[in-house]
Amino acid sequence: MSASLLSLRGLGKDYGARTAVAAVDLEIARGTIVGLLGPNGAGKTTTISMIAGVITPSRGSATVAGHPVAAGAAGFAARRAIGLVPQDLALYEDLTADQNLAFFGAIYGMSGAALVRRMDWALGVVGLADRRGDAVATYSGGMKRRLNLAAGLLHEPALLILDEPTVGVDPQSRHHIFDTIRALRDGGMTILYTSHYMEEVAELCDRVAIMDDGTVIAQGSIAELVARHAGPPVIELELAGDDAALLAARALAARHGPIDVDGAIVRLPRPRALGQLVLDVETAGVRVVRVTAATTDLEGVFLTLTGHSLRD
Repeated sequence: MSASLLSLRGLGKDYGARTAVAAVDLEIARGTIVGLLGPNGAGKTTTISMIAGVITPSRGSATVAGHPVAAGAAGFAARRAIGLVPQDLALYEDLTADQNLAFFGAIYGMSGAALVRRMDWALGVVGLADRRGDAVATYSGGMKRRLNLAAGLLHEPALLILDEPTVGVDPQSRHHIFDTIRALRDGGMTILYTSHYMEEVAELCDRVAIMDDGTVIAQGSIAELVARHAGPPVIELELAGDDAALLAARALAARHGPIDVDGAIVRLPRPRALGQLVLDVETAGVRVVRVTAATTDLEGVFLTLTGHSLRD
């Protein structure tokens, strides 16, 4: 049996003359959490929709747990293996949590004692068992997010797709969602996680795939991505002095490498002789308030590769 739970080969989607996703190649191992990152318009939502069978691909293939993603009866096994938790809440607020889960369970063909057991389990996992009889309209935003997650877990999918699952949640619910995701992974579930919050992805994900312009441009562990795509180490100097002294200090710093200026902050690639750099800029009559060696993290890799801000 293949170690890959999700396999995408040349998966792409066109809308007339517009290409939304060019060709995505991606393998996700069983029992891992993989973060899917990319600026708006990179093709993440379209890719997720193709995996879930909501959108028919224009080319390529996708398999989930060895089953082909396809329309109609041919794709039933793949769809049954997927739990999709969308960014937009998919809940009926006039119904209770129990009524919502009973409805979604029926869609998956669940009924009777088996459905009740799964509802008990899902509500326990997300910490809502004591509020199961309350209308969803009375829930906080974080509680709704957790119930949204429970609905996606109800049929015990092999692949759980989480699309921005912590948008607008309180810190307590965010912490609970993180603990739930880790526990599901440790129990063998495979999770595809999309987010614009780099710190979430860095904290949760075993591997990361970065999309831009409709294709995956980099993938690997965070350590691997930093090693491959990080720029040179950067030194940041915070200077204090009058305008004339700052101007002279910047000119002296530029002798050590290309500089980037942000007010009283000067950044440049780490020089071999850091002490000499500090001595040189101080001859201009400024005081060096702070010296920081900046390291590249996942956010830095993202910006280096895509050239986009995180909230564009």
